[in-house]
Amino acid sequence: MSKRKAHNPLARRQAYFEAILRNNHVAVLDAEASDLQTLINWKNASLITSKNRGAIVDAVCDMPHRWCVYLAALCCDQLGERYMKSLEVEPQGVYLAKHLAPIIETYSAELRDSCNPKHLRGMAWIAIPNSVSLDEAQAARIFDVAGAWKQKEAA
Repeated sequence: MSKRKAHNPLARRQAYFEAILRNNHVAVLDAEASDLQTLINWKNASLITSKNRGAIVDAVCDMPHRWCVYLAALCCDQLGERYMKSLEVEPQGVYLAKHLAPIIETYSAELRDSCNPKHLRGMAWIAIPNSVSLDEAQAARIFDVAGAWKQKEAA
């Protein structure tokens, strides 16, 4: 009969990081049109600027997670009405944040091709390091609060 290891620093660190992400409702937001990439609280659509932001960044970047990614093509029709075409993807397996880029690019290209090029303002995505699904109203509110619809200034 084997004894349980009383002190496992790696398991303790992983449990701590998962608790930080879950309690702060952390998600990564990337908006192409406004050239923005930041951490947000997906539940109340606010930017994460707390004093433990360093620990949150470590939790997102250093540990592999099961991700849920909400991709959106931000569009504006000829009358000035904003709308978005969206797609939610939950890749199989666990990934580090830096390994999500090829997955996001694949689905982003498909979504971009399905849009009217005259209406397209930019692409944006919200990646949640948990199996949490967003509805369109929540995602629209997050993109609006973060300023994802604003165009970057021409140089």
